[in-house]
Amino acid sequence: MPTDSLVLRELTSQLTKKERVALDRLKSPTDIQAYLDATPYSTDPIYRAPLRVMRERRAHCFDGAMFAAMALARLGHPPRLVDMLPWDDDDHVLAIYKRGPRYGSIAKSNFTGLRGREPVYRSLRELLMSYFEPFFNLARNRTLRGYTLPLSLRSFPGWTHVDSAMERIADGLDAQRRVTLFSAAEVRAFTKVDRLTVGSNLWNADPKGLRRPKHR
Repeated sequence: MPTDSLVLRELTSQLTKKERVALDRLKSPTDIQAYLDATPYSTDPIYRAPLRVMRERRAHCFDGAMFAAMALARLGHPPRLVDMLPWDDDDHVLAIYKRGPRYGSIAKSNFTGLRGREPVYRSLRELLMSYFEPFFNLARNRTLRGYTLPLSLRSFPGWTHVDSAMERIADGLDAQRRVTLFSAAEVRAFTKVDRLTVGSNLWNADPKGLRRPKHR
């Protein structure tokens, strides 16, 4: 039996009837993204397994990506995460999936523009580059620098419902091979993000979840 089926059965055995009904309503990536959009952003310095995200109805980007990976696995997609790597900023974790040959993503973020993407991108790099403009810090610096290769969650027992598995998954992301998106010369040429982009991305942000940059 596939590992996805086993771990999803373990999760299902712990769900209440109400929780099972809520998950059954998530019939598409669009439904999953909407569920995360309606979930309050968490500024807590902890990781939540997908089951805990449902029960506490709170999530930051790692928690949200884990929940999305679980909900995508229930729809038949391989559960995979990608970590977006910044300079002087917080990482951002995506759950990725494909529709045919095209890549899409689901994400939870304090920034409006760092949420999910429709599956229209021809490569993983193309998908990640779509996050370039809204990936900035409070000094208005463009901070995206690279990303990790996708991490499969299939090798992590209990990843859908065991909170202690989250640290191992975070370590797994840290250990993944990294891809650099820009040369040093390109980075030096980056301009500041305009204030309209900043305002539109932060209009609904929780100030407690905004990282203070070290460089101006």
